[in-house]
Amino acid sequence: MTKPTILITAGDPLGIGPEIVVKALQDKRIQRACNAVVIGEPYSLEKAGFTEQLAQLIPINTPSKLSGKPRPTALGGRVSFQAVETGIKLALKTGLPLVTAPINKQSWHLAGVSFTGHTELLRARAHADGLMMFVSGRIRCALVTEHFAIAELPKLLTKKRVQQATLHFIEALQKQGIHKPHIALCAVNPHASDNGQFGYEENKVLTPVIRALQTQGYLVTGPVPTDAAWLAHIHGEYDGLLCMYHDQALLGLKLASQEPAVHITAGLPFLRVSPAHGTAFDIAGQYKADPQSMISAILFANKN
Repeated sequence: MTKPTILITAGDPLGIGPEIVVKALQDKRIQRACNAVVIGEPYSLEKAGFTEQLAQLIPINTPSKLSGKPRPTALGGRVSFQAVETGIKLALKTGLPLVTAPINKQSWHLAGVSFTGHTELLRARAHADGLMMFVSGRIRCALVTEHFAIAELPKLLTKKRVQQATLHFIEALQKQGIHKPHIALCAVNPHASDNGQFGYEENKVLTPVIRALQTQGYLVTGPVPTDAAWLAHIHGEYDGLLCMYHDQALLGLKLASQEPAVHITAGLPFLRVSPAHGTAFDIAGQYKADPQSMISAILFANKN
C-alpha cells in the first residue's frame, strides 16, 4: 500500500523549525504513516540532522550560510517566505496537505514581505477565506478575527464575517468525521451583555446569525459567555467553539489542552496544518525543542 505524501516547510532557518522537522521525520510513527517532501534551506536542516534518507528535499538556497545568534533576520525571512510560497504552489497543484513549521513575522517584515503571517498569505494565494482553527484531542476552537486590536472588534464583527466563519468551522468539523457538529458561538461581552445592558454585539450581530443558521438546520448555540462555553466544551457539550477574537480561543486552548495542539487553516482547497507555537529563537540551536506539536500536525494532516 502506497503511503500518502505530505509537504512540509521548514520555517525560519534560525528558529526551531529545522530541528522539529528533523525530529518529527525521525519518529517511527511518521515514518510508518507517510512520505515527506521538505521545503527549506539545506544548511540549517543538515545542521539539525537532516539526511536524504528521511525525506525528499526541495532546497531554498541562499547566497551564504545563515549563522550567528538565532534572531529575526531579513535573510531568514526571505528563505521562510520562499519555502511557504513553494509549498502553497505545490499544494494548489497537487492537492497534497501542507504542514508549515514556524515563521517569524518580524523576519518577514525585514525581508519586505507584505503579509503578516501564514494565514494571510494562504488566503491571498488560494483566493479563499481561510479559517484559523486549533485542535487538541477533543478540544476544537476557531477564530472569527485573528491578529487585530481589541478596539477594532466592533467594526470587524459583521454578520457576514461571523456567518462565513461558522459555516467554514462546521465544514471543517464534518471533514474530521463529525457528521452534524454542534458548535457554540462565544459572546463578546461579559454575561453575553445581559440582553444589551452592556454591549450590542450579541443582540445585533451574533444572535441574528445564530437564528438564521438554526432555521437552516445547523446545530448552533449561543451567544454563550466565554467561561461557560469553555467549561461546557471541555465536558463534551459542544463539538467546537467559535471564538470572536484571538485570546478568547488561545487562553482556553492552552489551559484546557491535555495533548499537543495543532493549528489548521480551514476553508482552503488543500489542508494546511502547523504546530501551535513560534520560532522560539531563545532555544534554537540547542537541540532541546519539543517536536510533539509538529509530530501531531503531520499525523493530523496524514489522516484528514
